[in-house]
Amino acid sequence: MSLILDPAAQDLLFREAHTANTFTDEPVTDEQVKAVYDLVKYAPTAFNQSPLRVVLVRSAEARERLLGHMSEGNRAKTAAAPLTAILAADNEFHEELPKLFPHFPQAKDAFFSERAVRERSAAFNAALQVGYFIVGVRAAGLAAGPMTGYDPEGVNKEFFADGEHAVLAVVNIGKPGDDAFRPRSPRLEFDEVVTTV
Repeated sequence: MSLILDPAAQDLLFREAHTANTFTDEPVTDEQVKAVYDLVKYAPTAFNQSPLRVVLVRSAEARERLLGHMSEGNRAKTAAAPLTAILAADNEFHEELPKLFPHFPQAKDAFFSERAVRERSAAFNAALQVGYFIVGVRAAGLAAGPMTGYDPEGVNKEFFADGEHAVLAVVNIGKPGDDAFRPRSPRLEFDEVVTTV
């Protein structure tokens, strides 16, 4: 193989990693989440814009608020997960650009003065960060259960009342429990995906 990453790490992050549907009751600590974020922050984004925002749902009250917006098939596993994270795109990310992209401080106004442009850019670049977030959770030895089965408008109103954020995913996090993983589904092969021109 021509990969530098050792086979055990390849398995942990990719080949043996599955979406988890059950979790043990072992808590996920703030230190673990901070370690995950310290990896996630290096995701590639245009102009280093970093639009991902994360809400950690820890309290029983916040979890109940979230459960009301989850699809029926996702409620029980979200209720039982030791930690749930709401991952959203901040449509006002450009306010941070002078700090994050100091070589071109005028990027804030030069490229992102229009709301529609910011929303498209925030959604795309935060989605890149969501992928890194899932891999970061795996790197911490935890399992991730990312979901899109929820009412996005409801989640946005419930947790982002300012109207400046758009939820992209809800992710349950923890140590995998009994029967956490479904059998691996097929994936497309290299020749079905890659063309050379």
